[in-house]
Amino acid sequence: MIQFQEIFAKDVGSQEYLSPIDQFLIELNMRWLFFLFLVSGCGAVDTTLCKQFYKPYPDYVGQRQRTRQNAQLIDAMTLYNQGDLSGASVELRKVIDKEPQNYAARMYLVSALLGSGEPYKAEMHLDFLERQGGAGFMDQVDWYNALCWLCSGQYERAMHQAMKIDQARAHTYKAEAHELYVLLNDH
Repeated sequence: MIQFQEIFAKDVGSQEYLSPIDQFLIELNMRWLFFLFLVSGCGAVDTTLCKQFYKPYPDYVGQRQRTRQNAQLIDAMTLYNQGDLSGASVELRKVIDKEPQNYAARMYLVSALLGSGEPYKAEMHLDFLERQGGAGFMDQVDWYNALCWLCSGQYERAMHQAMKIDQARAHTYKAEAHELYVLLNDH
């Protein structure tokens, strides 16, 4: 590994200028920076395409009559509809913690997480919907998986998912998937 203290010492005149403790701290800081660089994925993800293709999942439950049983969901959907997706995700998480099989709340949580910049967490909840049989949401699971991969910089996976949706005989998100596939395939 590069001896960073030697590089630094040349800038200040001589290696004797640095105490052993200073040398150790410089080496430690450089190793820490190198580690952070590695775990950060070596660069930021371009969110332009994510913003272009992400649309919040439409609210089909927020207009329900408020009851004691659904109050937390209605409150979460109020935040969701106001565009406070981070706040909505916190409240939606509370709903699914109490009702893990509430697939609608989980789908809104996926959308809120994705919209607030947390595609990996959103994908985890999509996996739950796939495994637990949220059959009424399979088209949404397909499309939002493509979005999770797009928004996390996994462009190849997003392109293949979009192609799969585009080639389906019928799919709710067929037009969007076609547009995404063409765009990613051209790059």
